[in-house]
Amino acid sequence: MQMPKIIVAGKRKTSIAKAFIKEGTGKITINNIPFQNLSSKFHVLMIKEPLEITKGVIGDLKFDIAVKVKGGGIESGIEASRLAIAKAIYKFTNSAELKRAFLDYDKNLLVADTRRKEPYKPGDSKARSKRQKSYR
Repeated sequence: MQMPKIIVAGKRKTSIAKAFIKEGTGKITINNIPFQNLSSKFHVLMIKEPLEITKGVIGDLKFDIAVKVKGGGIESGIEASRLAIAKAIYKFTNSAELKRAFLDYDKNLLVADTRRKEPYKPGDSKARSKRQKSYR
């Protein structure tokens, strides 16, 4: 029986990543580019984290993941992709042991970071610090 294609989303700041996972050979792409070809080696390691944890718990990777990222910057796109990949693998395998391993390693592999920029305050150009008065 063939598993259906599963679609999972991950968010970080203003980046939204959608991961499409299906049975396959272990090919991972981000915006149609293999993740090994990312500009920074640190980004490659960030994307590898959920894959290495999965290999340690389940074994061989028998799925393909295609990630589409929109919005935000490079760092938030990578973090959103990492979250989407981890959530997709968990949903695809439905393994409680894998979920525990993800959460023990880093909670942000399965739970989105909801921090956002604080809004500007009325009559000021910044969110927190007010202008100093010079006449006192």
